[in-house]
Amino acid sequence: MASEEELFASVDALLEEEPQLPSPAERARLREAAGITQARLAVALKTSTQTVKNYENGRSEPKSPRLEAYQRLLKGWAAKYPAHTSSAAPAPVVAPQPEVPGTFTGSAAPEQAEVAAPVQAPAALAAPERPARSATSRRPAATKAAAPAVDPRFPHGPLAVLDGDGCAYGADGLVLDCPATTIPELVEWTLKESGLGAAKLNRYGKDSDPLVVLTAAAAVKLGLPERLEGHEQRRSLRLPEDHPVVKQVTKAKWQLTQRGFGPWARIYRKAQGRERQCVQLAVLSWDALDERSWPGVSEMEPADIARVLGVYAMRVITPRGSTAVSGLELMTALRPPTKAVRDEETGNWVSGHNAGSLGTEPMDPAPPEATPEHPVVVNSGWTGGFLNEEAYQWVRSVQTLSDEECTLPYAVGLDLNTAFLAAAARLVVGLSAPDHFHAPKFNPKIPGSWLADLSHIELDPRLPSPFTPDGSRPTGPAWYQTHTLAYAQELGHDVHPIEAYLRRETGAYLDPWHDRLKNAYVDTLADMGVTRDLDDRAFLAAMEQHKQNDPALAAVLSAIKATVKGGVGKLRERPQGKSYKEGKTWPALSRPTWRPDIRAAVISKARVNMHRKLNNMARMTGLYPLAVLSDCVVYPSPGESPLDFLPYAASGKPQPGAFRLGPTPGLAKLEGVQSMLWAVDLMEKGLNPARHIKGGDAVLDEGE
Repeated sequence: MASEEELFASVDALLEEEPQLPSPAERARLREAAGITQARLAVALKTSTQTVKNYENGRSEPKSPRLEAYQRLLKGWAAKYPAHTSSAAPAPVVAPQPEVPGTFTGSAAPEQAEVAAPVQAPAALAAPERPARSATSRRPAATKAAAPAVDPRFPHGPLAVLDGDGCAYGADGLVLDCPATTIPELVEWTLKESGLGAAKLNRYGKDSDPLVVLTAAAAVKLGLPERLEGHEQRRSLRLPEDHPVVKQVTKAKWQLTQRGFGPWARIYRKAQGRERQCVQLAVLSWDALDERSWPGVSEMEPADIARVLGVYAMRVITPRGSTAVSGLELMTALRPPTKAVRDEETGNWVSGHNAGSLGTEPMDPAPPEATPEHPVVVNSGWTGGFLNEEAYQWVRSVQTLSDEECTLPYAVGLDLNTAFLAAAARLVVGLSAPDHFHAPKFNPKIPGSWLADLSHIELDPRLPSPFTPDGSRPTGPAWYQTHTLAYAQELGHDVHPIEAYLRRETGAYLDPWHDRLKNAYVDTLADMGVTRDLDDRAFLAAMEQHKQNDPALAAVLSAIKATVKGGVGKLRERPQGKSYKEGKTWPALSRPTWRPDIRAAVISKARVNMHRKLNNMARMTGLYPLAVLSDCVVYPSPGESPLDFLPYAASGKPQPGAFRLGPTPGLAKLEGVQSMLWAVDLMEKGLNPARHIKGGDAVLDEGE
């Protein structure tokens, strides 16, 4: 017979064994009986939805300390929902999913993703604490628009935000465990285990590399300084080459791009076959997210940051840097420069030009399209002038104000939604190098730069000139983009170019860029309660509070608008830094997307669109603007609302051709309201009311 000591030793051994869990089928039954989704359980256990699925189909078991927490939860549910009170069906077995056809250029998903059913796409409106329902949940989900299909190679979305405790928060509310303690370990985990990434936006493009955003605590844990100091320009921030983290990256045979380890760091190895090996890191405490483009995001909790960036990634693109960089990258992602073509001689597939794209090689601009410091200008000794296609900065002369206008009580500012984006719609631009022509006949369908004299055209002094950014009358021959001269023709004036630089190959290069950003803008506004079906009065009311409804989506909307303006600006990026010498190349010139002529086309069309509306408003209502600044115009008004002066037909519908209210690009919203006295005071001081109408008295002199 066993002794008492032996019996107690055996019992102690049992107590020390790992806790036993119910069968996988019973785990699923208990969760469903409690009305909890797999996604919500994943958040509670700080793991992924896929991991919970694996627990419930027997493919994996939790480990301590998650094991004890899971067992405690299941015991509690078992006491509430005994097996005899519920007719539970066994948990469904998840069938293996076929590979998505097409070129595989992304990082590998975790092994479990190879046999798991695809999880739902990140829900744009689902806050982290209320994730979307799992695909296997038996409770009926609320009716909503169908989410785009998720690529099974990237089951956990495009990005994650890593905190100091090793929790990586995904775009759809899931939480992944990240055991990495060094940057090389983080890169390996991201590529091999995280399931992060995004499918290409064009069949000829490349998958988006996974993005991991580091909080300040995560950065310190991984050996990075909490902040980078010592540089005047934020864009120059980077770790020195002898920093221990840079040495770790190099020792692990990873590489950094020429920009080094800065706020946005790209860590990669050369692609092996079709498989890319690249991870994008963003360090929040190094100002990776500019407050002007991402207001308030850096101060949010990691789960909320993941939500903001996840919605942006789903609707626009996985961030690759600033919103300007992302705007430019989106152009290339939607119009890849190359595609696979079959060689007629060998029959092999080779890389060939993708029609409608800008190609793979940079292109020199025509001298008048370049900037004064550009090598084309400096090396040729060009003195023939430059395109000056910029947005409006115009203030009306106080002397042109009538007594009737001065007695109106209010100045009301209207802002055109993403005016540059509206101008990009169906915009035909040049795709080939420019050819030089002397005394050409003007053709409004050919994109290019034209030297012409428009100084003879009489203009109403109460309106800005459509031909110059400051609204002044031209004083002699000048270079204009095609849209500017075409508008002069539209106004009934003869156009006789002196010379021109024109492009023979043309196309609507920006169309897919416009379409994607327009949908992103309109969909995000709709999620904030500003929908297309609202009448003008309801639209104005919705716009008054839309930012308060959801600060996270307000940040997404801000980023989308910054992507538009920044992307257009990047088409003519100037040299940076005090060490630059005129006539030398700078990094931006090596890009095929350094295209100042395309930037000029967008801005010219936007300015022409603005003037056309100003002209139509004067014709329909007799009203003239007080000032214009880019996409904002200020009008004198008898009331505080745009409804008090915008033209409407007898049926109540807005008059076409004038300013119209609405949430789509090119339509207007209320920018601000001040007194007419305030506006006239600024005009007399040479200040632009359109710049300050939103802020009011911020520009008044002290004591006023």
